[in-house]
Amino acid sequence: MIKIQNVTFHHGQSKILNDISLDIPKTGVTALIGPNGAGKSTLFAVMARLLPIQSGSISFDGTDIRKTVSRDLARKLAIMRQDTHFASRITVRDMVGFGRFPHHQGRASQEDREKVAEALIEFDLADLADRFVDELSGGQRQRVFVAMAYAQDTDYLLLDEPLNNLDMHHARNLMRQLRALADDHGKTIVVVLHDINYAAAYSDRIIALKQGSIAAHDETDAFMCDEIVSQVYDMQVRIQTIEGQKIALHHI
Repeated sequence: MIKIQNVTFHHGQSKILNDISLDIPKTGVTALIGPNGAGKSTLFAVMARLLPIQSGSISFDGTDIRKTVSRDLARKLAIMRQDTHFASRITVRDMVGFGRFPHHQGRASQEDREKVAEALIEFDLADLADRFVDELSGGQRQRVFVAMAYAQDTDYLLLDEPLNNLDMHHARNLMRQLRALADDHGKTIVVVLHDINYAAAYSDRIIALKQGSIAAHDETDAFMCDEIVSQVYDMQVRIQTIEGQKIALHHI
């Protein structure tokens, strides 16, 4: 379980997160949504220890992230951030291989190489394995970063807007892969999404942030109703069920 207790975060005089408390159950997919500037990426960064906890606490399976050494945390938690940086002349295979570093500490085993090969195949990157990352399209690079997090093989996977730069085909495939990781391998996945319909289609629960606070959170089916979604986004949104799937009609 991810336990977030009374987390507040300030940037200068601005309060970005306001007393956030949440319990995210182990296994399954949790979508973190909300309007621009709601604090989604900041909460992600604090959970991933990319930003310090200014007040409150966060724990994974009872382990306080402030008291966990980086190597141990990297064996429990893999992250994919929005602003991933990379060396200009690194191959796709080597980039994905960085996900194994917490396990081998620079001495890769056959198991590590097999995990990298599996990730390349899983994310349709095998044919690109020897290409340099800076030669790829934005969508291809996005898949490389997700594959690197996948190769880390942790119980928890945090992804900040992984659908950026992905076309419909690869966006749908990625969400299906995350769903399979949760269902078939017992992974706990927290994913920041802009598209509420991807959240509705693939997540078990949805958490909505608004102005740095929790606006709503519930299991997906209960969350997807006109009143909740309209209130989160300050606009009229109609929820309809099409072939058993709830869809937010917000484009018209």
